[in-house]
Amino acid sequence: MSTAVNIPRLDLNKYTNGTAAERKQFSDDIGKAFNETGFVTITNHGLSKGLIDELYAQVKALFALPDSVKSSYEIAELAGQRGYTGKGKETAKGFKTPDLKEFWQIGQTVTDDAVLKEEYPANLVVKELPAFNTTTLDIYSKLEETGKHLLRAIAVYLGLDEHYFDNKVHNGNSILRTLHYFPIEDPDSVPADAVRAGAHEDINLITLLIGASADGLEVLTRDGSWFAVKAHGEDLVVNVGDMLQRLTNNKLKSTTHRVVNPPRELMKNSRYSVPFFLHPVSDMDLTSLPSTVNADHPKLYTDITAGEYLDERLREIGLKK
Repeated sequence: MSTAVNIPRLDLNKYTNGTAAERKQFSDDIGKAFNETGFVTITNHGLSKGLIDELYAQVKALFALPDSVKSSYEIAELAGQRGYTGKGKETAKGFKTPDLKEFWQIGQTVTDDAVLKEEYPANLVVKELPAFNTTTLDIYSKLEETGKHLLRAIAVYLGLDEHYFDNKVHNGNSILRTLHYFPIEDPDSVPADAVRAGAHEDINLITLLIGASADGLEVLTRDGSWFAVKAHGEDLVVNVGDMLQRLTNNKLKSTTHRVVNPPRELMKNSRYSVPFFLHPVSDMDLTSLPSTVNADHPKLYTDITAGEYLDERLREIGLKK
């Protein structure tokens, strides 16, 4: 008997421009969902349909480039944090078989902090597709802004100052990942345990996913069954990452999710998706908030900074040696 899965569809405009009652309702709703399932879908998030369509056109164009061109943007010492990562490079934590995907990552552009600017590698510019670069940077800044508003609602739910996260995510180590789950021409040649994205939790504070060109995203419910996440058209799917789970001593859930392979007859089709992994600055303290630790909820995690934790996780998934 499966329990009802609480993945509400919430209107961000009710928080950013709403009455006091609407803002509180939004904060309560997102907090409750993040406490129960770790997932919500968001409408009125600031990205127009036209911009999303343009993004997907550019992402398709990028992955249609010849492998020789794409691989020229794969820089080993960047550990996949900027530019291209080829097929078979990333493996979900605890899995042996790499995921069936290739991706491109865009990171933070720092304009107001010379020291931090040195900490982040520069983004790679795709010479062959000028519009890819401008479109993805536009998407990056808009999702960063949306994420900031969502974290304000979460801060209120946690009883913190509304702006608790603002200075921690300003110039944060966030990543926009454009993903291509490539066609599987010969399903019989693929290892039995190979999937598009193995069951995993995200590393960051929250993830904002811009739709996807096909179904496949599933979340693991509390009763151990898999539940398909369906988003309306241009809605964002937003989920809790492990950093926020650590910070809240498991009050907010970083829920296991995966991208399953399509039915055999659809395996020859590509699937594209664009998640934005919202990270704080590396020196953010992830020590569990005192308000989330008590006799019923003993402290579960050792104290660690966001940078140390990210480093540990990148090694576990094979992107860092």
